[in-house]
Amino acid sequence: MTRVRKAVIPAAGLGTRFLPATKSSPKEMLPVVDKPAIQYVVEEAVRAGLTDILIITGRNKRALEDHFDRNFELEHFLDNAGKHDLLKEVQFASDLADIHYVRQRDPLGLGHAVSVARHHVGDEPFAVLLADDLMVDDGALLRSMLDVHERYGRSCVAFSEVLPEEISSYGCVDPMPVASDGPVSSEDVIEIRRVVEKPSRDEAPSNLAIIGRYVFTPEIFTMLDRIEPGRGGELQLTDAIAMLIEQQSVFGANCRRGRYDVGQKIDFLRANVEIALDRTDLGPAFGEWLRQYVADRWPV
Repeated sequence: MTRVRKAVIPAAGLGTRFLPATKSSPKEMLPVVDKPAIQYVVEEAVRAGLTDILIITGRNKRALEDHFDRNFELEHFLDNAGKHDLLKEVQFASDLADIHYVRQRDPLGLGHAVSVARHHVGDEPFAVLLADDLMVDDGALLRSMLDVHERYGRSCVAFSEVLPEEISSYGCVDPMPVASDGPVSSEDVIEIRRVVEKPSRDEAPSNLAIIGRYVFTPEIFTMLDRIEPGRGGELQLTDAIAMLIEQQSVFGANCRRGRYDVGQKIDFLRANVEIALDRTDLGPAFGEWLRQYVADRWPV
């Protein structure tokens, strides 16, 4: 069985929730503390052992390529100025992985964005990491998904428990337990009976929502060829997953910690605060300021 070697990161969205900040700058380049959001995603893939990375871009996304490219003028300046710690940080981003780019010319949805990766991926399994979802877990979730694929030879999607009133914003999975005599038996791994795209609370088969990490067998491309455009003329990745389930088993891996949906303003702010508090160089001073600020703003 071919092991997963490649990761695909769709990053062609317009970022309308963060206008006007994203009018001329990609949303993926918005800083979370002191690194652009997309660097966290690339680092996650690398920690999971995936160093061949394809980023799906669109118009006005040149800054993504510039960020992961070498900047010899900046590096020379930092070296001459004796700012070697900053120099290492700049070079680290450039040397993270073997990164490729392809443009999604038409905004036809996530399913279409994944289909654009076909020529780069070829007839291999691959991972998909959505750039809006930051997983600050040292790559643990993605590694567990790769392990499921390695053991079963099948696709695996990440899911997370959400409030029942939130499920209408997600693709929802109908779970069933993994067979006890299988190679994996864990409450964090399920087999997916079916998926339902953005169901109402009353129609949802569970409160388990698909989130932005996937490991696919190459058969997903065949399903993407067969699905019909949905709302807004977009090709929904969930529809292709539902079709794949009819052909072969698809598994789910539970995400219990470390996720930030930085496509949402509240989670973007939460990510900045919590990640900064976890930093040894920032946490103590920032935490003390934050504690005092909250006490002054909302006195008991």
